[in-house]
Amino acid sequence: MHMNVDYIKRRFHARFDLRHDQAETAEIDQTFRSGVEFRGTNLWVLIFAIFVASIGLNVNSTAVIIGAMLISPLMGPIMAMGYGAGINDSALMRSSLFNLGLAVLLSLLASTAYFLISPLSQAHSELLARTTPTIWDVLIALFGGLAGVVGVTRRVKSNLIPGVAIATALMPPLCTAGYGLAVGNWAYFGGAMYLFAINSVFIAIATLMMVRLMRLP
Repeated sequence: MHMNVDYIKRRFHARFDLRHDQAETAEIDQTFRSGVEFRGTNLWVLIFAIFVASIGLNVNSTAVIIGAMLISPLMGPIMAMGYGAGINDSALMRSSLFNLGLAVLLSLLASTAYFLISPLSQAHSELLARTTPTIWDVLIALFGGLAGVVGVTRRVKSNLIPGVAIATALMPPLCTAGYGLAVGNWAYFGGAMYLFAINSVFIAIATLMMVRLMRLP
């Protein structure tokens, strides 16, 4: 009986063990750090994604919004912040926070400029959905973040990160906040920024949890 219990425990542990396909520590570290800084390619892709998301919200196109979320590089500094907290790297955390702040500022400026000149001013359902965060958004960000870290730390990269980017929806709330600024609606601006803050914080927390669970040095 005791042997059977031990066998079941070993089988259970082997089934859920994350170490068998985990990448080398140096590769994981480089993956997290490579997405932190916004300059060159990352910066231009961010700006293009802002306009794509803003247009999608403006014309109420779910497909266009999903496309913007797929190309957006916003996940990089958020996950790096959680990784930095997990490995006690304060310099990485400061760099991630600075670059995230820069990305937020650029996103707000670009989306506000777009909505100021757009001939379409009506707030459609896709835009309104980003103005009233709920507890479900917290759960989506948390579990999406957990899945994202698992994907980042694998030897063979999969489609996990694009899926997480779609699920957690970082870009649309920032563009919705830009719409709120453009039309002078502070309720829209506040709700959208609150949703972005929820997503960012819980993705970072999820990253911290998984880094500690995997005992990365």
